[in-house]
Amino acid sequence: MKKLASLLLLVLASGSALAQGARASDVASVDSIMAAMYDTISGPAGKARDWDRLRSLFRNDGRMVVHSTGKDGALNTRVLSLEDYITRVTPVFAKEGFYESELARKGEEYGQIAQVFSTYEARHAPADKPFVRGINSVQLVNDGKRWWISQLLWQPEGEKTPLPERYLKPH
Repeated sequence: MKKLASLLLLVLASGSALAQGARASDVASVDSIMAAMYDTISGPAGKARDWDRLRSLFRNDGRMVVHSTGKDGALNTRVLSLEDYITRVTPVFAKEGFYESELARKGEEYGQIAQVFSTYEARHAPADKPFVRGINSVQLVNDGKRWWISQLLWQPEGEKTPLPERYLKPH
């Protein structure tokens, strides 16, 4: 019984990275959390994504926001909770492969906050040509123990919004 109680105390005393189910290596730096974010959403058609891993990267109140041009040319902004995003993309990922990768990055850090402009491209299979490119604007916070994604806002490249050259240069 004493061993069980000691083990329970050890688990409860562990850092928030463990308490939230995050891999310590995923949340140790801005570089590592960005790599984990792309890794969790990428994979072949029908492969279940590790949504718990994605959840562990975001604050509980984290948001995903897409800003894009509709077929009618109007600008649309959709604010999603992480659960809204998961519900929206799970059926799509069941039918289509989705591999999103970072092409370039511009970022700033101050104290315990960071802002990253991450230029991305997405493919249905690793060897395919990209079907979309754009910018993920990621806001992150560090609670003194680990990095968290607070918000992910993205905008796909469009005819009226081509990617500027400065966002295509690797970090």
